[in-house]
Amino acid sequence: MTRRLIVEADGGSRGNPGVAGYGALVRDGETREVLAERAAPLGKESNNVAEYTGLIEGLRAVLDHEPSAAVTVRMDSKLVVEQMSGRWKIKHEDMKRLAAEARTISSEIASAGGAVTYEWIPREKNKAADKLSNDGMDGVTVRRDAWQPDDSTSETDDEGAPGGATKDEAPGGTSEPDTTEREAKTVAPVTSNPDLGKPTRIVLVRHGVTDFTTGGKLDGRGGADPALNAAGRDQAERVARAVGALVSGAETVSVVTSSLARAIETGAPVAKALGVQAQVDEDWDEQAFGEWDGLSFKEIHARDAAGLSSLRHDATYSAPGGETRAQLDARISDALERAVERGGAVVVVTHRIAIMSVLSAVLGLDIDAAWRLAAAPGSLTGIEVWRDGNAQVAFTNDTHHLR
Repeated sequence: MTRRLIVEADGGSRGNPGVAGYGALVRDGETREVLAERAAPLGKESNNVAEYTGLIEGLRAVLDHEPSAAVTVRMDSKLVVEQMSGRWKIKHEDMKRLAAEARTISSEIASAGGAVTYEWIPREKNKAADKLSNDGMDGVTVRRDAWQPDDSTSETDDEGAPGGATKDEAPGGTSEPDTTEREAKTVAPVTSNPDLGKPTRIVLVRHGVTDFTTGGKLDGRGGADPALNAAGRDQAERVARAVGALVSGAETVSVVTSSLARAIETGAPVAKALGVQAQVDEDWDEQAFGEWDGLSFKEIHARDAAGLSSLRHDATYSAPGGETRAQLDARISDALERAVERGGAVVVVTHRIAIMSVLSAVLGLDIDAAWRLAAAPGSLTGIEVWRDGNAQVAFTNDTHHLR
């Protein structure tokens, strides 16, 4: 039987806009047991941004815990309930973006067999979420799960970090893979004085398809460097429209691409739609596969089954003439750090293993677990990163715009 869950969410701002925070909790629909609690400060924001962020974080907790559940969201914000139910129009750009994010999470729940519905409740029946939102406004970050140890933090704790949403050159290349030894940095809390400001919103875009992609061939750094085919060019235009809506309202927007042709071509319509000039950063290139470039996995397996297995499971192994996963992770780590320093919203057009590398760092995944992450051609993946090293994943492998 489908399990019933209740999300209670709230947000507030002392000044509107002013010092803001959100709160959310998840209850078992039958026992009313609290399964998860979330709260965090948001800096200076409006009530509506805080309320929507509470909703988003409550839905994320469901997605983490039991995505196939039938979820009833209960909030005392008539605005959020009516807009998310489709009865009221959304006019403000920040609200459009946040509502889209909430709908994306709801779609993931629906894809897993669950459902999300909305119910307005008076404020006196939303006291638990209201208390959590006040904790957030007081600078306290809460992340408690019934199935995990309590890891609530205050603004002076090592793991304290804000969660939630925000407001908003000539192509270069390389003929030889860069195998410079660099140390990959871990995306994790690194300071006892956490950054409570706005995170940099990173939208990772996997390039559109090439003939190599559709043929199942490896096409890494230093290889044949194929261009987009007709289907890939169509995907790039669709990506541009989707990204334009996603980052609308951001204070600053920039576009960065790898130095490979298919990424530059995918990034061109994105940059045009956003009215900016795309910048090339070759550290976002795909992993170098050396002598295996242009071969399918089937062909590689026939030649060197043990080597192929090592490539997928050993971060220190490289194909002949290629680079190791550890080397790729190190340069992607440097590239991500530069992207975060840009601030605002940064669209990065890159490659599958590069996206896997970023998500592995944020989620603490090893090389084996990383291969379970999907990143389809033309897909979008969103993360938020604070300058103190804290980060969270907003969504992954979003391909709705390609349908």
